[in-house]
Amino acid sequence: MSVADLLGSNGNNIRKSNRKRAEPLLDAERRKDNGVTKLTQRDESDLNGYRKKALYAVVILIFFFAVIVTRLWFLQVQQGDYYSTLADSNRVRSVEIAAPRGNIYDSKGREIVTNRPSFNVVWMRENNKIDDEWLKNLTRILREDPSVLLEKIRKMSGTPGHLPVRLAEDIDWETVARIENNRMYLPEIKIEVVPLRIYHFGNLASHLIGYMGEISKAELDKADKTRYKGGDLIGKMGLERLREVDLRGEKGHDNKEVNALGFEQQNLKGDEPLPGNDLHLTLDVELQKIAEEEMAAKNRAGAVVAMEANTGRLLVLASAPELHLEEFVGGISQKAWQEMLDNPLHPLINKVVQGQYPPGSTYKPVTAFAGLAEGIVTPDTTVFCPGFYRFGNRVYRCWKKGGHGTVSLRRALGESCDVYFYQVGLKLGVDRLGRYAKLFGLGEKTGVEMEHEKAGIVPTSEWKKKRYGVKWHEGETLSIAIGQGYDLTTPLQIALMTSVIANGGTLYKPTIVEQVRDPDGKLVSSFQPEVLSRLSGQGRNLKLVREGMIEAVNGRRGTGREAQIDAHGIIVGGKTGTAQVVRLAQYKHLKEENIPYEYRDHAWFTCFAPAANPEIVVTVLVEHGLHGGSASAPIAAKILNRYFEDKLKGSAENTADTASGNRVILSQDMIEETDPPPDEAEEEGGQPNQPTN
Repeated sequence: MSVADLLGSNGNNIRKSNRKRAEPLLDAERRKDNGVTKLTQRDESDLNGYRKKALYAVVILIFFFAVIVTRLWFLQVQQGDYYSTLADSNRVRSVEIAAPRGNIYDSKGREIVTNRPSFNVVWMRENNKIDDEWLKNLTRILREDPSVLLEKIRKMSGTPGHLPVRLAEDIDWETVARIENNRMYLPEIKIEVVPLRIYHFGNLASHLIGYMGEISKAELDKADKTRYKGGDLIGKMGLERLREVDLRGEKGHDNKEVNALGFEQQNLKGDEPLPGNDLHLTLDVELQKIAEEEMAAKNRAGAVVAMEANTGRLLVLASAPELHLEEFVGGISQKAWQEMLDNPLHPLINKVVQGQYPPGSTYKPVTAFAGLAEGIVTPDTTVFCPGFYRFGNRVYRCWKKGGHGTVSLRRALGESCDVYFYQVGLKLGVDRLGRYAKLFGLGEKTGVEMEHEKAGIVPTSEWKKKRYGVKWHEGETLSIAIGQGYDLTTPLQIALMTSVIANGGTLYKPTIVEQVRDPDGKLVSSFQPEVLSRLSGQGRNLKLVREGMIEAVNGRRGTGREAQIDAHGIIVGGKTGTAQVVRLAQYKHLKEENIPYEYRDHAWFTCFAPAANPEIVVTVLVEHGLHGGSASAPIAAKILNRYFEDKLKGSAENTADTASGNRVILSQDMIEETDPPPDEAEEEGGQPNQPTN
């Protein structure tokens, strides 16, 4: 048998054998296909893939539940109080209660500014919508134009929704009753009770007290957001602004539970507002009234200042014309503002500290003192006044055309002789004059608690070089010596200057606020006299200057005789001044009443009393009043009369003792003059006439 045959037979046998072994498996698969068990082989890599997928699914489920649990913990535990508050706010309405501002009193406890309740209409806009019916009902009740109400609502569009919109302010009782009767139809409209400022004396001391108004956006951006919000009232001017921190108080909160419709269900615990502190001023209301009434009587513009000579306490601070404060509350109209700007009397300027004027002859006491202190003159030094003074190729004239003849220091002050002070000033020089002027408080801000104070000008050679780039000329010193030229002062500075002369050389800081007390009357702070500087060792020279000022009021030729008073023989010392505004040749020969108002001279008068022991200083400036002796001195006299009437009101014995202690006995040569009294029209000049060759 061949190999092929052998292989063939064996091969067949092998194939048969393999088929027999494979048949059970084929049968099993067939059984699987017939619905019976199927056996398959599994790959190990597939099993690992399934395990990973199962693990990923578990991790994702754990992470998902962890996030949910963490968020629930954060909301319910960490932020639980916050969301509890939000939930309460859905049913509790919290409304701010404005704090009553502190009151303002004068030095004798009289109320100048207090508060009264005011009723405002506000719209609680939380979740509330505006519709035609709502607007129609509201305009009918308030009797207001719909466009006005909508404009007020638009202004609050950028603010948080819980802040109410103020639709009407300071409504009357009839309107309050109409709103309460219609509360069912307007549950979101509320009556807000807020304190409103009441000025017991109208516009008295308006530039000092100031006014309040709604806080502006610029002010709100700078303000403490925990204390102020849109719609709040804030001090806008004067003490209302400068003492805002003392006066404002602390707001309270009124909490009420409301239902879904906004109707109040019950009152909840709230916080009561804390009133502001009270201001007790040094001001005397009665004296202030006299000053303002006298200035208003003839429609005058200017300022009146009265102060205690030995403390710096300010008793009168009157700027005329007064401001009409009611025009500023709630925002002044463009028309009213323009009228004030166009008013030739300039009511917007606080002339006490913002008005700058040539001091005129009220400056001569400074020149006299400087001459004495520097040894330029003595009490017995005399100068002959022919009515003019020639300097170089120019002639500077005295106010008295015929001249004063031979005059000493006392008579020069009493009659305000220009020629005397031309010569003293020329010997001193502008720099020494400037140095002494600053010792009396001129040329610098006083530091008084009033807005926008001006410093005035005390010129020197260095000042002119710096200001104009040219050197000082000696001829200019003549004008400076009598308070003209570059000299500029405020009425308050002239009052301070006079107080230094009156009290023997002490310059005090002027003070307005005497005490600050909390709502319970407890003292928070109090005024103490603050000394700015002293003139040491100059008592005799100051006494000589005072004697000259006494002569100015009491001498026969004195220019300030209208300041004499009747109160118990009190003697007054003072100085008049006429400050030339412009020198216009075309008005030289006109009668004074025919000169245009804006070109007339300013009228000064400053004084002290009692002469032996000065207590009070009064300074009066009447803009374009022509003559200090006739326009300003009578106003000062009325203030002095009232001051001493009040002060000496005790028993007859005390009054007699006080008057006796204050009386000055004038020597015969001090008050007796041979010349007749000067004509009122030529009382006293301030500026030399145009130089003549």
